[in-house]
Amino acid sequence: MQLFRFRSAFLVLATLASAGFASSAQADTCSISFRVLKAGWFIGGSGGSGTLNCGGRSYPITIGGLSAGLVFGGSATSFRGTASYLRSPYDVAGVYGAVGAGGAFGPGVQAIALRNEKGAVLRLTGAQVGLQINADLSGMAISMR
Repeated sequence: MQLFRFRSAFLVLATLASAGFASSAQADTCSISFRVLKAGWFIGGSGGSGTLNCGGRSYPITIGGLSAGLVFGGSATSFRGTASYLRSPYDVAGVYGAVGAGGAFGPGVQAIALRNEKGAVLRLTGAQVGLQINADLSGMAISMR
């Protein structure tokens, strides 16, 4: 029950935090979806792939990342959401960083808002499954294929 409360509070906080990322200078918003596999024992790694859909075009993407801190176990998460960028869909490619805490014991949910060095903003929700506990600093890089 406490895990459910933690996840619910996290979703509310993530949604409120993502509102602060909005900017009237953003030119376009597209849909993004990808699947990430994450595993670790103090230091973790993640990888995956997906698609950025903008204006009738699909851009294949790859995901890679590292985590350090309290990381135990593994999980798979399927993310869906929006990607907002300033100039081009290629602005979505870049490095995103986050400080996070959570856990997955079977099925669960995640919500997160991230910004990269080019000003692109991702607002994501995801269905997660696995057995994992984390309180860590993590980084994720998105590359266009």
